[in-house]
Amino acid sequence: MCNNVNKSIGDTTWFNMAQKAMVAVVLVWIFVWSAQGTNLNLRELSTGFSGIVDILSRAFPPDFSILPRLAGPIIETIQISIWGTTLGVMFAIPLGLLSARNISPYRLTYYASRLILNTARAIPEMIFAIVFVAAVGLGPFPGVLALAFHSAGMMGKFLADSIEHTDPGPIEALMATGARKSQIIVHAVVPQIMPEFVSLSLFRWEMNFRSSTILGIVGAGGIGFELITSMRLFFYQQLTVILIAILVIVTMVDGIATFIRKRII
Repeated sequence: MCNNVNKSIGDTTWFNMAQKAMVAVVLVWIFVWSAQGTNLNLRELSTGFSGIVDILSRAFPPDFSILPRLAGPIIETIQISIWGTTLGVMFAIPLGLLSARNISPYRLTYYASRLILNTARAIPEMIFAIVFVAAVGLGPFPGVLALAFHSAGMMGKFLADSIEHTDPGPIEALMATGARKSQIIVHAVVPQIMPEFVSLSLFRWEMNFRSSTILGIVGAGGIGFELITSMRLFFYQQLTVILIAILVIVTMVDGIATFIRKRII
């Protein structure tokens, strides 16, 4: 009897070891396959190091004389991020409510809303910006729309997931009293998800500001236009100043969002 038990334990141990070895082999193959597909080559990186050093040497000292010219684009970038986030929240709330399985009124509505959120989340901001620049023209407005649509996809998905994981007790209690759907949402759902949703909206604002700094590359306004112009004209000293300005503003935006988050939540 003991021999059979020991044999069974040994077989199980060998089986587990074989499984782990197989997983390790598969992972190694995936990394090697990915390296070949991406032409990962450390030798080329080492030979290109001199080029990187050359670019950095031409990037200093920074040309701070362009700072007055950057004030307008920086302000425009901040405005794009604010309105992109605001519209994203406005779009995300109804879509998130309809995409929550426990409060969505119809199955068709649930799946349709989920499809919209998945589509908006899957398409990058840059692609949205290219589409809206072609549709409404150059300027900050297509940048706002691009951030709004992509933000709505991400925030709506998280909102729906938060609603689905709320405590069902208050919802069931209100349903038992015959409360309307709107009353259930306002009194049972919103109090549970509000802190998390506010934190998510502030985090999305931080992300949108970073994204809005490059939307100007495709003509969607903001400091991205100055960034790509300096790169194309090889004005590396001006590029350094633009990157420093972006870093400073990103740090300020992060600090403001953290301050608001601490005061609200």
